[in-house]
Amino acid sequence: MKVWPGRAALCGALGLAAGGAAWAGTPDAARLEEGRVLFQKNATPACAVCHTLEDAQATGPIGPNLDELQPDRDQVLAALRDGGGAMPSFAETLTQEQRETVADYVVWATHPH
Repeated sequence: MKVWPGRAALCGALGLAAGGAAWAGTPDAARLEEGRVLFQKNATPACAVCHTLEDAQATGPIGPNLDELQPDRDQVLAALRDGGGAMPSFAETLTQEQRETVADYVVWATHPH
């Protein structure tokens, strides 16, 4: 499990590779925590029920292991919007802002920084 660095470190500009596209900076600690809570329990159904993501202490056996897949932001947003396979769409249950927050968190949690 990753240790959450201090807010100042998170707010600094950090290039993060995401499927070949770099982030301009890292989301702040509050946004990352909100994404983590949405992933763990506040989305319906919770992402953690199906997906494995070490940072979220999730070991879901149904969906792809996100630590291994290392999706980029666009991939996460598309999956949340459209669903796929056994995954439902979250377009009606999460706002666009919440979907973006989850995507930012998943990308942060699955890529080196």
